[in-house]
Amino acid sequence: MGKEMLPSAYIEQMKSILGGDLPAFLHSYDLPRTQGLRFNELKSTPELKEAVISMFDLRPVPWCPNGYYYAEGSRPGKHPYHQAGLYYIQEPSAMSAVELLDPKPGDTILDLAAAPGGKSTHIASIMNGQGFLVSNEIHPERAKILAENIERMGISNTLVTCAAPDELSRRFPESFDRIMLDAPCSGEGMFRKDPKALEEWSPSMVDMCATRQADILNHAYLMLKPGGMMAYSTCTFNRSENEDMMEQFVRVYPDMEIVQMKRLWPHQESGEGHFVALLHKKESLEQKEPKKRSSKQQDKSKNKAEQAALQDFVVWSAEDLPGYTLPSGIPILFGESLYLLPAQEPLQISGLKIPRAGLHLAHLKKNRIEPAHALAMALTPEQAKQHVRLELDNPQVEAYLRGETLPVDSSLRGWTLVTVDGLPLGWGKASGGQLKNHVPKGLRQFK
Repeated sequence: MGKEMLPSAYIEQMKSILGGDLPAFLHSYDLPRTQGLRFNELKSTPELKEAVISMFDLRPVPWCPNGYYYAEGSRPGKHPYHQAGLYYIQEPSAMSAVELLDPKPGDTILDLAAAPGGKSTHIASIMNGQGFLVSNEIHPERAKILAENIERMGISNTLVTCAAPDELSRRFPESFDRIMLDAPCSGEGMFRKDPKALEEWSPSMVDMCATRQADILNHAYLMLKPGGMMAYSTCTFNRSENEDMMEQFVRVYPDMEIVQMKRLWPHQESGEGHFVALLHKKESLEQKEPKKRSSKQQDKSKNKAEQAALQDFVVWSAEDLPGYTLPSGIPILFGESLYLLPAQEPLQISGLKIPRAGLHLAHLKKNRIEPAHALAMALTPEQAKQHVRLELDNPQVEAYLRGETLPVDSSLRGWTLVTVDGLPLGWGKASGGQLKNHVPKGLRQFK
């Protein structure tokens, strides 16, 4: 799109903010939009990184050590490495938010408006499987996409919820060391790549978004531990949803302080633009009693059926995954599906919509274990007893991702991990020289 498509009210708004920089800002709308990817530290190696950098002629994003720009015609999202979770396609400016939040392994973290998953997968990559991440998305269809991206990236320590902020704040008061709030906004930074965002924009929409953001911030405040950090971000440019929102927030909550506010402008940096603020919640002077979980919830976590299911999985994995160490957590059953919730104590999650309760370990069929696709994506080849190693140039890679059966050595029998250049793609079950494909039908590619 060009700048001639911009509403006059929007131009006036930006003139009041930018003054003499307005012509340079408007000129950015005549330039191609920027595109980027971010490597997943849970799966990347120096060799794989170097191969992808060379393959797609990547350029580094200055504010994100694992972020890179790619040219529009490259299409890394269609590559098998993307399906294997080696990297996540993400707009470069948006990578700045998690870098400012600075998550640490072992933290308990909430991503309050998480879909489609860019910031959650960024946080989890830095956490390196240590700690507990709750990734929430209020819209069910978007929550499903979020859960799929968490799975593809091989993340094991994340609970995906589909809830309104007030539902979460009732259950998780002062529970999180860090909170990421990428707030729903008027999307002014989306104009260059999404014409629909431009069509929907109006001054009244900005006001509506600001009202909604203030409400969400109230609930985020309730969930942040004293001493905790919160990053608030938007992909919009007006002050109402950014600086003014932060100044209003700390007036309402005097124990919150603004540590830093940062803008990335599309006429100054290579990116679509982003606003990020880092906030700190001061330590409370009162010593509060730790909140106790209800005995009913504790009893449920120790349910005999769940413990029995976990034991069946442990017996199976000792044979089929001899190199795998089960993470600590609480077993949860949803029908025939066994999950491992990455929590150290029972959580008040009864009644919540949960698209993904941690790591999906297995489907429990009658008298047998069928390992879940999510488990495959969280493994390394060395952990599996049986492994079909495919090289990138092998046509069987795309055949497998299409859902086709592969020929294998007749000595292979049973569950077998399929990888491309050491990156997991999914399961197959070998019998009689054939590997039956177990990539879920909804995830099959290259059709």
